[in-house]
Amino acid sequence: MTTTSSTSIANEYKALQAAEASAKASANSSPSSSSSSSSSSVSSLNSLANNYTSFLTLLTTQLQNQDPSSPMSSDTFTSELVQFASVEQQVSTNSKLDSLISLNQDSQLSTDTALVGDTITATSTTLPLQNSSASLSFTGTSGETVAIAVSNSSGTIVKDVVSTASTGTNTWTWDGTDNNGNKLSDGGYSVSVKTVDSTGTTSDVPFSVTGTITGIQKGSADMLVQLGSASIPMANVTNVSSSKTSSSSSSSTGSSSSSSSGTTTGS
Repeated sequence: MTTTSSTSIANEYKALQAAEASAKASANSSPSSSSSSSSSSVSSLNSLANNYTSFLTLLTTQLQNQDPSSPMSSDTFTSELVQFASVEQQVSTNSKLDSLISLNQDSQLSTDTALVGDTITATSTTLPLQNSSASLSFTGTSGETVAIAVSNSSGTIVKDVVSTASTGTNTWTWDGTDNNGNKLSDGGYSVSVKTVDSTGTTSDVPFSVTGTITGIQKGSADMLVQLGSASIPMANVTNVSSSKTSSSSSSSTGSSSSSSSGTTTGS
C-alpha cells in the first residue's frame, strides 16, 4: 500500500472525515463489551434478588392481613409458594453459575499465560502501540482509496492518512508519531479504516490489528489479552503466532554449529 495524491480530492476528504468520526466514536465508547455484558448480568441478578425480596415481603404481609373469616384459598397459597420457591432457586442457580464461570476463568488464565511473548492478530478497533510501532492489515483492490484515522483515548485525532490500496493484503505500519511529527506514548489507540467509491459513498473496510502479548488478565466476562497497556478481549483474537519454537530451534542449531565450526552463531 502506498500513499498517493488522488485526483478526486473531494472523495478523499469524505473518506478521511468518515474515518475520523468513526475513530472518535470508538474512543468515546471505549468500555469493553465484556464489562458491559458483565454489568448486564449483575444487574439482572440484582433485579431477580430484589423481586425475590419483594415477593417474600408481599407474601408475609398478605398472610398477616388476611381476613380470618375468609382465609386465602389453599390453591392460591400453594401457587404463590411455588412461585416463591422458583424465584429462590433462580437466584441460587445464578450465584452458582457465577462461581463456576470464575473457576473456569482461573483455569483458562493459567493456560493462556503461556501465550505471553507471542504475536497475535485480532479484529479490534483498538490499535496497540508498542515500542513506538503499530500495524494493521486489510484486504483491498488496486487503486482503491483508503483513509485511516487514529484517535487517542480522549477522542482527539492524532494521525490520519489517505492511501491507495493494492490488490490483496495491505499493511499499514505506524511509527507512533502524530500528524505534527511528535512522538506519542505507547498504549491503546482507537483506529478506523474507511473507503469511498466514485459516487462519494463511504463504507467500512474490515481490518485486523497485530501486537505482542505482554500479559493475560481476567476480565468481567472474558479473558483479556494485554498488549502493553492496551487490552483486547480474547474472543477477538483470530490468530496467534509463536516465535518460541523457532527461536529455541535456532538457538539449538546455533550451538551445534558453534561446536562443529568453532564460530559463534545464533547469538
